[in-house]
Amino acid sequence: MESFVTFTLFSFLLAVNPNPALASGRNHTDDANACRMTTRYSRYVKNACSVTQNQQLCFRTLWPFAIVAKNNSSKWARAGVAVTITDTKQILRLLLKMRSSAVGKRERVALSDCRELFVDSLDNLYKSLAVLRKPDADEFQQQMSDLATWLSSALTDEDTCLDGFEETSIRSSTVRMFRRRATRCMQLCSNALALLNKLAYDGF
Repeated sequence: MESFVTFTLFSFLLAVNPNPALASGRNHTDDANACRMTTRYSRYVKNACSVTQNQQLCFRTLWPFAIVAKNNSSKWARAGVAVTITDTKQILRLLLKMRSSAVGKRERVALSDCRELFVDSLDNLYKSLAVLRKPDADEFQQQMSDLATWLSSALTDEDTCLDGFEETSIRSSTVRMFRRRATRCMQLCSNALALLNKLAYDGF
């Protein structure tokens, strides 16, 4: 997985900072420097994600932030919440599309409940992101307490949504697809909470 991150970061650096010498292979110094940079950035991602339960997902979703976040726990926590917000919004759009395809009563009820739960989850995620964008050293402990409450609530909402599908038909492709997507979103939220706990431990 680390090699995957290194390769992807290297490709990203070439995309944002193209160098004809690199492409032609004539400038070996620049090539070596780029390799050292990607190795360093991959270490940033690996270190940040080491505290999460879903490290592979963490690597895949957070590597674009390595150039900016580096070893800054606050920026990694903010990145974790940001990617969770993006995924949660995609889940809500998916739920709107799925309303007409839910064939059973239990499915329709579960999807309706999930929409309410994910709306609540999104609200808590946005509140968390707002605080992480403006951390206050004087209010740090209170902010960490509030953030832990909001992210835990968001995670609980998403877990409750999945519980609602336990009595629906597992043969339904709609249910299987949604459960996969919702599980991924819950894992992202779990990662965000772990990154917040690291920030709380490291301090402002």
